[in-house]
Amino acid sequence: MRKRTWKLVCMECRAEYSGTSPRYRCECGGMLDVIHDIHAHRGHLDVKKWNDRRYSHNETDRSGVWRFREIVLPVHYEMVVTRCEGNTNLYGSPRIARFTGMDNILLKHEGENPTGSFKDRGMSAGLTAAKMLGMTQVACASTGNSAAAMASYAATAGMQAIVFVPEGTVAMGKLHQSLAYGARTIQIPCDFDRLLRLVEDACLAGGVYLLNSMNPFRFEGEKTIGYELLQDLGWQVPDWVVVPGGNLGHSAALAKGFRELYDLRLIGRMPRIAVIQAAGANPFYTAFRSRNPVAPLAKVSTFAAAIAVGNPYSWKKSLRGLKDTDGLVEEVSDREILDAKLAVDAAGIGAESASCATVAGIRKLVDSGTIKKGELVCGILTGHLLKDLDTVINYHQGRLGELSAGHVNPLLRAAADTDSILEIIRNVD
Repeated sequence: MRKRTWKLVCMECRAEYSGTSPRYRCECGGMLDVIHDIHAHRGHLDVKKWNDRRYSHNETDRSGVWRFREIVLPVHYEMVVTRCEGNTNLYGSPRIARFTGMDNILLKHEGENPTGSFKDRGMSAGLTAAKMLGMTQVACASTGNSAAAMASYAATAGMQAIVFVPEGTVAMGKLHQSLAYGARTIQIPCDFDRLLRLVEDACLAGGVYLLNSMNPFRFEGEKTIGYELLQDLGWQVPDWVVVPGGNLGHSAALAKGFRELYDLRLIGRMPRIAVIQAAGANPFYTAFRSRNPVAPLAKVSTFAAAIAVGNPYSWKKSLRGLKDTDGLVEEVSDREILDAKLAVDAAGIGAESASCATVAGIRKLVDSGTIKKGELVCGILTGHLLKDLDTVINYHQGRLGELSAGHVNPLLRAAADTDSILEIIRNVD
């Protein structure tokens, strides 16, 4: 039998658990980490093995999560739930570099995952853990991306998915995905933070496997964004990795992954991580600046729905990661996010609104001198442009009030004759 090289450890009291039964929190209430035996792996892992797997004909090896399986979740091939997630592109763009004030900028587009967001990586690991534990039903509370990812991966695994969404705040494209993948989708008239508490209680009572951010295996999938980013760069470590911040699992996972690579002596230093929050949903930014614990917001206000979180569950893990990487937190306004989105879209890359907080944050940190224009900066775009079509359409139709004050690209109309069409063509700027 293969020797187990991981365990669950409480980040508060350091209590240990085997991980052979469903568990999301320690008995003390603390959050759990999947801790790998670095000493067992050191000297036995090398990046050449991971590079070779990238070009394998085997889907599991080729996956941007499972090619790194030794320090994700070492399970047999038949246990893995994958859609060959990852393998997302790393884009350079002179246009976005000019927008941010950088000499050069690189954007890793996690919206190119199978269901259109970075959540696919976490759900691949989470559903694999569910299969390992013998679960048949999985659930999550979501503003959209987690629901779509979980529904798809549950269908792949042959499990029943149940998703809960806060009524009236989810982009229709995301809701359509959950329904299309066969998930039972339930709208609850409350905000996300209350919804998450309700769903956790219901899952514990009903024996359903919960796949929200408190599930420690989600982080194991999401940290591979950083692994693959370094692989894209030929294992060169960037100066900065910049990410949007909502529930904060993303930044926490990245920092965990970078620390593991450093402890394995596969990289010589860790990049600095910058978390960017929307100003209308900024409890982590406020806490970081004041050096106080996060105080939940009673109400959030931002059009960037994917990061509209007033009580981020993973803030302690994210803060730990920022301390470990000499990182920081910044906030940006909705106007700044929209301006960044227009730049990303116009560059031919395109991304969901919340993703573009990354680019807005880079611009602000360059303006303040925190990021130097010649540094190697990699921003993470977390979701696909088509995740948030309402914003695109409403902006270019002038329906976003003051936010529509800018260069819009309205839908034009011509008569069904050649002269009318030519008139429009000649006047296109």
